[in-house]
Amino acid sequence: GKPINLTVNQTQCVHSMAFLSHLRPMLSSVLQASQSSFPWSGSIFASFSRTMATLNQMHRRGKLPPPPKKVSATFGRPQLKAVVLKTIIRKPKKPNSANRKCARVRLSNGKEAVAFIPGEGHNLQEHHVVLVQGGRTQDLPGVKLTVVRGKYDCAHVIKKKQ
Repeated sequence: GKPINLTVNQTQCVHSMAFLSHLRPMLSSVLQASQSSFPWSGSIFASFSRTMATLNQMHRRGKLPPPPKKVSATFGRPQLKAVVLKTIIRKPKKPNSANRKCARVRLSNGKEAVAFIPGEGHNLQEHHVVLVQGGRTQDLPGVKLTVVRGKYDCAHVIKKKQ
């Protein structure tokens, strides 16, 4: 029937009420989720976990590309020839205390790396040719190669005299 005359403030109020009515379902779900996640139930975001992809989504996207393969310290080879650039002494990580003998080497593929020299005593100097193999030293961060003793210019470990 009768036409309703509304002022500008009243029309703004009506529009904002309509907007809030659209937000009500979303706000109520957020409130329920925040109330259901108690501090002792784990993460705050536990209720907002991602759902699994549907069959339709998997069909549309296709197979995921495989993750890139990690290259080993010796780049897929069992051993590499290397030239010693300099011998260095490294200190191990926290609980251990020692002076670990290492060598900065240039590998035959052109890369530079640090290699651990095992055994007591060594004869390595600059420009010596050595054979390195993969095998990280647990208490030396970043050292992923080991020198092979008794090959090329690296002498065997000398047996102790009794």
